Parts: sequence; C-alpha cells; structure tokens
Amino acid sequence: MSTNDAETEPVTVNLAEEYKSSGVAEVLAELDRELVGLTPVKQRIREIAALLLVERARKRLGLAHETPTLHMSFTGNPGTGKTTVALKMAGLLHRLGYVRKGHLVSVTRDDLVGQYIGHTAPKTKEVLKKAMGGVLFIDEAYYLYRPDNERDYGQEAIEILLQVMENNREDLVVVLAGYADRMDKFFTSNPGFRSRIAHHIDFPDYSDEQLLRIAEMMLAQQHYAFTSSGRMAMQEYIAHRRRQPHFANARSIRNALDRARLRQANRLLATATGPLDANALSAIDEADIRASRVFSGGLNGTGEARV
Repeated sequence: MSTNDAETEPVTVNLAEEYKSSGVAEVLAELDRELVGLTPVKQRIREIAALLLVERARKRLGLAHETPTLHMSFTGNPGTGKTTVALKMAGLLHRLGYVRKGHLVSVTRDDLVGQYIGHTAPKTKEVLKKAMGGVLFIDEAYYLYRPDNERDYGQEAIEILLQVMENNREDLVVVLAGYADRMDKFFTSNPGFRSRIAHHIDFPDYSDEQLLRIAEMMLAQQHYAFTSSGRMAMQEYIAHRRRQPHFANARSIRNALDRARLRQANRLLATATGPLDANALSAIDEADIRASRVFSGGLNGTGEARV
C-alpha cells in the first residue's frame, strides 16, 4: 500500500453518524409511526439494518466482507402488514446501497406461471426483469408448487426463481410470504428455497386494542373520526368480527370502514335538513357501525359482512 493510499483510506467509521445520514433512522421511524404493534417484526428489521450498516462500514475500512444474503420469508395471517414492511425494507436496502432502485414488485402465482407450454418462462423472466434493483414480493408463494398436478408449470417458475436468487443476490431481494404452516410445507418440498432464505420473520395477529387504533388511524388519513359512541361500537365490532370466518386483521378493518362510510353518507343524505359542517361530514357514528350484519353473525360467501 502506498503512502497516498494510507492517507486517503479511512481508519474509523462513526456508526451513529452513518445511521443518521444513511436515512435508516428515517425509515425505521416511519415503520414505527405507520404500523401499529408488530414489535417482534420491527425488532428484526432493526437488527437487519444494524447488520447492513456494519457490513457497509467494514467494506469502507477495507475489511473482508461478503454481500449478505437478504432473501426473506414473511409468515402470518392476512392483513398483518407483510406487504407494507416489504415496501419499507425496499427503501431501507436502497438507502444503504444494497439495491439500485428500492422499488417493490408484488406478485402472486398468476403473474409468474403460465397456462400452457412455453408460457411460464417468459412470464417469470419479465417479472424478474421489472423487479431487478429492488424487492420482489411473492404473496402466497406456496401456490407455485402443486405436486398433485403433473401438468402444472409452477416448478418451471420455481427453478428460474432459484437460479436468479442465487446469481443476482447483489441486485434483487426476494420475499416469500404466506401462512406459516403452508410456508413450512413449501420449504420442506423445495429445500432450494429454504437454503437461500436468510431471514424468517413471523407477523403476529393484531390485538383488539391494536385493531381499534388501526381503525382510528385509517379514518384520520381520510379526515374522518369516530364519535365516542361510534368508537365503542367499533370496539364491539372488532370483538365480534374476529370470531367469524375469514378474518383478515387490518384488511377486514379497512373493509368495515369503507362500508361504515357508505352508511354514513346514506344516513346524512336521508336525515339532513339543512347545511352540514365539516364535523358532521366527518363523523362515523354508532349507527354506521351497528348496521353491520357482523353483529348478528350474518356473513356472505366471501366471509365479509354485507352492508
């Protein structure tokens, strides 16, 4: 090493300063602010961020390093924030220089697997091309593998994915998502995937209290709010809905609020006799919640309460 090289190469790294200047702190703060609960998930994301910061620092100091394997598995029930966390992870990886673009491409089996010979490879490769430089999120990934159907082309998509995950580790992060028990069976049947997944993160269900906070946050984003009696009704709605079929955590709450806003609009139109102020137009009241058939156990074929 020349004298000039020794003078220009850094000998120390301030990790605290790197944490702030890289934008990692900002992404983690957004995660805390925008997602209720998920404490173990947030902790794992912080741990991964710390690892990547240290690896980047080691590289700057000329220490031996290898690009860490960042492919992940997100397991949990629907509506627990898996896609949102994947999006935040894409931003975090981009800020740290581990992916070029930091975008998220979210797909399912239908986006990857064709219905006839010669159709799957072009579909899968096109998706991978769009995802390069970012994160590819494959929801319900276990549907790629259907051993009971010998004419299924999912195995072809799997083989292409495995090859790209191994050969393009520095330009693509793949996140496989789905129910925990089905993902375990999928990994058992496809050991090539398990060996390439470095981080397995489980997303817990939200508590009733957390779901109520989520409901209030969702309304606030659209400049709505519960009345005191409306909030109490929503609290009861959550307790009832959780015990009924096809409950999907925050996703079910969003659907319920969409219907509550529909009922509120109809209520206002039917009862208003004069001008309405912003508060009246923004209030979700008890009647808007209790009209749901969830309270009488009435669900339609999709498992969601009818208006």
